[in-house]
Amino acid sequence: MIAKLTGRLDSSGAGHAVVDVGGVGYLVEASARTLDALGPVGGDVTIHTEMLVGEDFLRLLGFAKAEERDWFRLLTSVQGVGAKVALAILSALELGDLQRALASGDSAMIARANGVGPKLAQRITHELKDKAGALGGIAGSSPTLSATPGPLGDAVTALTGLGFKPGEASAAVAAASEELGTGASLDALVRVALKKAAK
Repeated sequence: MIAKLTGRLDSSGAGHAVVDVGGVGYLVEASARTLDALGPVGGDVTIHTEMLVGEDFLRLLGFAKAEERDWFRLLTSVQGVGAKVALAILSALELGDLQRALASGDSAMIARANGVGPKLAQRITHELKDKAGALGGIAGSSPTLSATPGPLGDAVTALTGLGFKPGEASAAVAAASEELGTGASLDALVRVALKKAAK
């Protein structure tokens, strides 16, 4: 699985960018916020990615921060929320605003995103309300978590690879990171997160 790309921004358009990595151009779908964060065409970029594989498609989604990718995984764990809707939500809301909206049950704020109706917004806030607090640190409200995005993202990937839902994995890793503190190794994060997810 491709988890991260580092290269040159070859081009950028509505909803996507092409990143040149060693002469190979990767088409990456992304939120408007991620595209804005990449900077001008021709510059060096690092983009965190999520690969979606289906019977007849292969899509690469890109995120400026590992935290944004974690939120994408959490959003798509809700029934009826596909990649397009999740990216629309991430385009419409800052991560901190999204976390606050979910924690407070503010479905009207979620419904601001293109393609999100009132019923879907209510389902999203209902299902993710409890998980939003655990992922709040990954959204940047905790310096300890935001200072180590790499291992956090890798630990979430490891747990989802073991069969945990993205939301469960993100919440467990956030709790493990709070317990272990800054500088925790990937192995330690995964080990503690597994214990917390199993409870």
